[in-house]
Amino acid sequence: MKAGGETLSVSVACTREKAYAFLSNPENLPQWAPAFCQSVRKSGVDWIVATSQGDMKFRFVESNPFGVLDHYIRPSPGVEIYVPMRVVANPTGGSDVMLTLFCQSGMSEEQFQNDIAMVQRDLKTLKCALEK
Repeated sequence: MKAGGETLSVSVACTREKAYAFLSNPENLPQWAPAFCQSVRKSGVDWIVATSQGDMKFRFVESNPFGVLDHYIRPSPGVEIYVPMRVVANPTGGSDVMLTLFCQSGMSEEQFQNDIAMVQRDLKTLKCALEK
């Protein structure tokens, strides 16, 4: 099993502000993360994400001017997965979106590699969505 995490990124031809506005709205998750999110709905202060593994609670850190999109996924009571995510401006006038996956306790190397592949597909989908 891999210790630590893997940071994945994609460059997009849109401003950091546009990318952040799109990504920080949980209602857009099904548009750019279809491998993870089939649908999403608001429930109190949380969002409920329908996934292939069942419903999971989801929340972003508070809106901020720094491009920080860290989020927390709660697949079951008492379990919370931290996912660091950032959008930064790049010198071309576009932006880079970076997301770090951590290998979770009890996860096999194969499961971790499958998660990495899923996020890579979602980042390609995000690039298409933002560059429309």
